[in-house]
Amino acid sequence: MISVELSKRFKKIVREAGREAEVSATLKLVINGFGKPHAHSGLAIRKLGQRLYECRTGLAWRLIFEAHKGALTFDFAGDHDEVQCYLRGRR
Repeated sequence: MISVELSKRFKKIVREAGREAEVSATLKLVINGFGKPHAHSGLAIRKLGQRLYECRTGLAWRLIFEAHKGALTFDFAGDHDEVQCYLRGRR
């Protein structure tokens, strides 16, 4: 079973955007489907870099997470432009 960790930043972004229900439903799908490559495309999971992934809650919102052995750490959520800024800041 994969454990899920949510950073303080992630929780704050989701709470302020009022997307708790949408994100919760997506997290459940990711937990059940991560590590099953054929399910990744249906869940809109995409690899961004070494251990770094994104998934979509809908067309406009993305969740960014790191995959470690047995754990997924969600650190950021936002639209396309916000995610691009976040990723540039990680380099």
